[in-house]
Amino acid sequence: MFCKMWFIAFAAMIALSGCNGFNSQSSDISLQDMGPAEIYQKGEFELSKNKNKRAAEYFGEIERLYPYSEWAKRGLIMQAFAFHKDKNYQSSRGAASRFVDFYPADNDVAYAYYLIGLSYYDQIDDVGRDQGVTRNALQAFRVLFEQFPNSEYAEPAKLKFDLAFDHLASKEMEVGRYYLKDGYYSAAINRFRIVIEDFQTTKHTPEALHRLVEAYLSLGLTDDAQTAAAILGHNYKNSEWYASSYDLLTTRGLSPGAKGTGWLARVHRQVIKGQWF
Repeated sequence: MFCKMWFIAFAAMIALSGCNGFNSQSSDISLQDMGPAEIYQKGEFELSKNKNKRAAEYFGEIERLYPYSEWAKRGLIMQAFAFHKDKNYQSSRGAASRFVDFYPADNDVAYAYYLIGLSYYDQIDDVGRDQGVTRNALQAFRVLFEQFPNSEYAEPAKLKFDLAFDHLASKEMEVGRYYLKDGYYSAAINRFRIVIEDFQTTKHTPEALHRLVEAYLSLGLTDDAQTAAAILGHNYKNSEWYASSYDLLTTRGLSPGAKGTGWLARVHRQVIKGQWF
């Protein structure tokens, strides 16, 4: 009796498993009877129903069953797209990277790089303080708009590059403010210096210069504070940050002006020569 009941339960389990997911064994029989175009259409149909994971599986089957066909190439880039829609960024990146490796001269290579960049870019807000994905996104987008400047994806890649670049600067500012608030002035200066030297084209530069004025004054390094304020005044004279820096200096009997021979003095010389900003 027990054996009979176990067999019935086991048979029911098998039947249910066949109704869920992508059953590779049963699908092999049916898909092998189909041409690559028909499998591709199945993938497109699943995409239209937002069944992105299943669509990616269909597109992957084309590559497996018909690896040397034109449809395999089309299926691979569509698999990368379907995985991305499913928010499976690692698999999307893997498929897009394979496309770049297998078909480097294809017209869709630019789109493959775009998907690689997106696979990192769309994770930026989910990684906390780890900015590795942001840098990887920047690298992929840079390759795209430098190697494929006439691609339809070059412009959106540049836009996302700028946003990711700004994001990195904002993270440096966030850490710098934390150090400044807690009195770790040298550590704060190092963070603000990164913004000045590596991210000077972002919107965070005026504040970074002002925070340098604050930090240097706190350390008693008035020459550096005055030089930072001079750079700020030269480039952002009408900003609230310059007004705040000017007040900090004048209340101490100081004024903006290039002083000393430190790294900020070098930056100031570049500013005057028009080689910065």
